[in-house]
Amino acid sequence: MSVALSAPPPSRLRLGLRAGLGVAVLLLAALPTLNALPADHALHVSDFIVSVTGKWICYAILALSLDLAWGYAGILSLGHGAFFALGGYAMGMHLMRLIGPRGAYGHPVLPDFMVFLGYTDLPWFWQGFQYFPYAMLMVLLVPGALALVVGFLAFRSRITGVYLSILTQAMTYALMLAFFRNDMGFGGNNGFTDFKELLGMPLGTPAARAMLFYASLVALVGSFLICAALTRTKYGRVLTAIRDAESRARFLGYDTTQHKLFAFVLSAMLAGLAGALYVPQVGIINPGEFSPGNSIEAVIWVAVGGRGTLAGAVLGAFSVNALKTWLTSAAPDLWLFVLGGLFVAVTLFLPRGLIGLFDRLRRRRAS
Repeated sequence: MSVALSAPPPSRLRLGLRAGLGVAVLLLAALPTLNALPADHALHVSDFIVSVTGKWICYAILALSLDLAWGYAGILSLGHGAFFALGGYAMGMHLMRLIGPRGAYGHPVLPDFMVFLGYTDLPWFWQGFQYFPYAMLMVLLVPGALALVVGFLAFRSRITGVYLSILTQAMTYALMLAFFRNDMGFGGNNGFTDFKELLGMPLGTPAARAMLFYASLVALVGSFLICAALTRTKYGRVLTAIRDAESRARFLGYDTTQHKLFAFVLSAMLAGLAGALYVPQVGIINPGEFSPGNSIEAVIWVAVGGRGTLAGAVLGAFSVNALKTWLTSAAPDLWLFVLGGLFVAVTLFLPRGLIGLFDRLRRRRAS
């Protein structure tokens, strides 16, 4: 028996989404330029807008990585915040190594928290992080290696559904507890902060803010193109078949373990990249980033935007975080209730998210 897995023709909705994403990227790219205008200029954009939008772009990469695993492979991971945090810690270790004698204790090698805790030598796993290429390699390899181990053990044992979700949530909670320990060598509950520079550029300046903004935007576009190209191949269609009917795909001769494992590892590496770009923009990384609530919130972004659409993940990350930024300043006590209600409402009334709503409105208009 042969199964034809031909690529479906691009729909009008998909073409419209691509055009909309292109316009959105151009508008985002203009923000640092508008920020450089005089403060009294009509088109001036504040530092806060540039900073918070840069964070949203990192969140969009995280949502995109989760959509690859959940929307196309059916892997509902409640631990993607762990991969995001591990990438952030790898970048934080590089930034801490660059501080050197400019720290509060003036030690040429040891970070301030190690001097405070009585360390005499740099731990072996900190070696090499003074070099940017090595740090970026660890940003990808550490989350990828963790996903490889967890995914291999889970998928080989055919752990799926809610059991896999609980497993990934337990993973990120265990990492949070471990990183809270001072003897782990990662700063304990304070984490890493007081960063000075990156690639020779002082952090906190408009030039550094613009550099990180554009780096995040390029990473988002690149991640989107990689995921879009992957899901349009035969591998992507097999992945969708595994999501919809894994047993049938297995009986047809496809190695479902390898297919799911590749998607899971790639999504973890993209999440680590998002965390690495996030840390120098916010200026801190601590074990709170491992909180299971962060991973659950990322799931809500994807659900609101539209699972299995890629563009929906990006849209959901921007829209939910924009709502969060506004509501936490206007009525901070209501945010968690709104977030929970939003997830329930989307599940009941918009199972395909905002992308599905746009498609429904387009079909009604056409008919």
